[in-house]
Amino acid sequence: MSETVIQFFQEYSEWAIILSLVLNILIGILGVVPTVFITAANILFFGFWYGTFISFIGEALGAMVAFFLYRKGFKQVSREKLKGYPRVVRLLEAREKEAFLLILSLRLLPFVPSGFVTFASAIGAVSAWTFVVASSIGKIPALVLEAYSVYNVTEWNTEGKIILGVVALAGIYIFVNKRRN
Repeated sequence: MSETVIQFFQEYSEWAIILSLVLNILIGILGVVPTVFITAANILFFGFWYGTFISFIGEALGAMVAFFLYRKGFKQVSREKLKGYPRVVRLLEAREKEAFLLILSLRLLPFVPSGFVTFASAIGAVSAWTFVVASSIGKIPALVLEAYSVYNVTEWNTEGKIILGVVALAGIYIFVNKRRN
């Protein structure tokens, strides 16, 4: 997937940054597709720091656009259906400082899907400004870790091999546990 994106960047190099941002926005709207492929393409095409920065801007824009689209289209319908889940309602009713801290902490947790955080925030009471700031700050550590991992895996150095080994073991563990249940 990253190779296709890199070829696309090479073919339209004068538009590569815009294309990267648009792809990140589309992934943000979908909410379930991982951004690691775009991050990898950005790092390989633009270099580590510039590629990471472009990925950060793209992911922040993607979350922001998704937030506004979800808020416009799903807020009323979704809130009605989620009233029976008290923990979700707490997130939905959180405002300003509490909402900021909840969004920030959820962005820092790697196993919480980004699309879920965006969707829950969009249909909740949090202001757009609070969401954008908390979400963007929370994305920084996760994106740097993702960029570092992608870089080392693509360089195929010792750290990359260890990262890939850990990911493979985690995948096997999850697969085996799901089969048992």
